[in-house]
Amino acid sequence: MNSGLGRPRLERGGFDGPLLRSLAAVAAAPRPAPRMASALEDPVLIRPFRGHRAAVTGVAFNADAAGLATSSLDKFLMVWKLKTQCRAYKFVGHAEAVTSVQFSPDGQLLASASQDRTIRIWIPCIHGESSVLKGHTASVRSVSFSHDGHFLVSASNDKSIKIWSVHRQRLLFSLFQHTHWVRYAKFSPDGRLIASCSEDKSVKIWDTRNKTCIDSFLDYGGFANFVDFNPSGTCIASAGSNHTVKLWDIRMNKLLQHYKVHRAGVNCVSFHPSGNYLITASTDGTLKILDLLEGRLIYTLHGHKGPVLSVAFSKDGEKFASGGADAQVLLWKTNFDSFDYKEVLKHHIRRTHIDDPPHLLDIYPRSPHLHDEKLQSVEVNPTFDVTNTQTLDPPVIEISSASSFSTLDDVSSEDLQYPPAPVLATSSKRKSENESESAVHNVGKPTAISPSLGNALEHIVEQLDVLTLTISILEQRLTLTEDKLQDCLENQKKMLLQGRQEE
Repeated sequence: MNSGLGRPRLERGGFDGPLLRSLAAVAAAPRPAPRMASALEDPVLIRPFRGHRAAVTGVAFNADAAGLATSSLDKFLMVWKLKTQCRAYKFVGHAEAVTSVQFSPDGQLLASASQDRTIRIWIPCIHGESSVLKGHTASVRSVSFSHDGHFLVSASNDKSIKIWSVHRQRLLFSLFQHTHWVRYAKFSPDGRLIASCSEDKSVKIWDTRNKTCIDSFLDYGGFANFVDFNPSGTCIASAGSNHTVKLWDIRMNKLLQHYKVHRAGVNCVSFHPSGNYLITASTDGTLKILDLLEGRLIYTLHGHKGPVLSVAFSKDGEKFASGGADAQVLLWKTNFDSFDYKEVLKHHIRRTHIDDPPHLLDIYPRSPHLHDEKLQSVEVNPTFDVTNTQTLDPPVIEISSASSFSTLDDVSSEDLQYPPAPVLATSSKRKSENESESAVHNVGKPTAISPSLGNALEHIVEQLDVLTLTISILEQRLTLTEDKLQDCLENQKKMLLQGRQEE
């Protein structure tokens, strides 16, 4: 079957023997007339979005799921308005590929990371105002907000993790222990912990209060590309380059579930807000949805033409979006969480055919499942279910980044994609209205700078980067020294107590 965009394909995971027996028991029990199953109970593709010129590296919904932000190797951010009269806004500012994007929890700010070694905090409006955070000395792989929106955490190829103040727009502290590029870092829901993964094949848990690594999970089979906390903050999921997805209990330091359902590396995962499902994106070109309560694969989604690099659920869980190397963004409707999928599978038995999909044979669930040699599976053709797949792409409004934040009083509410952030608008109101207007109307117009001045400025920036790195290293050494001193004092107290007891 063609797996192109026009006819995305979706497969359902098969049954095992115990599950079939339990379904038969349910069928034998007295119950109301069964609800007829329909394809609307499965995830369906709402529509594709085309606007990027290169691979889509990140997707993120805003708080009310009315907007979707995407990042790409084409150096641009795009914000797609998902309500009626769909429009797209292209934000220009980064000098190199954009590797990650995320909305603040209130949806009023947007953070992006780039291979140009910078992080940008945007006000997602038509002025394209952004603030640049510098400190990393290599490509920045990821950026993520804390749950309260006050802090950012970034991961970089310089082997460091950095925590930033959003309000003050400055570096707070750095974390060093990874010995290779750090692929991703994420705050826990309560903001007390940070999970990070690196090409040194480790996943680390950090305590943000004492700035130390409190746990580390090693995977000798490959490194993790992505890591995320479940909604309750008790578990983390890692997406492995060795085709695996692993769930760890960070309270007991224990591997809970291990899935090998993809045929290539897993690039991204996202927890459903209920915590009961996990969606994965892989280089094998598929998305897969795992039922974590049952410990099994339930859906395989096809639609991208090539590797799928990013995926994310909306905050309410009703939608999810995926981005791929084909430069497309696919918007999906979840559907399945509204129903008991066991009942849905039971009513779909009439449409099943004998098949042995290889993805089921590779599952390593939480508890053992016995599989017959021939497994039943359901393949749903969404050709008749998917609406609007051939709709025209929304108009794209290109917005260049202003050099600094400015007031937005002269912009009508109809032109704004989102309201300005109070935190950033407060500092911007120090400028006069004339300065604000000039900052807006002169966007994208280069100013004449002499070559000697340009070289001097570049040299100053390089020296500042070196100083920032030096300060970070000194901060790390000071923290280690303080820890050692604290240990010495505790040991001395113990020795004194022992001496007194012996007397």
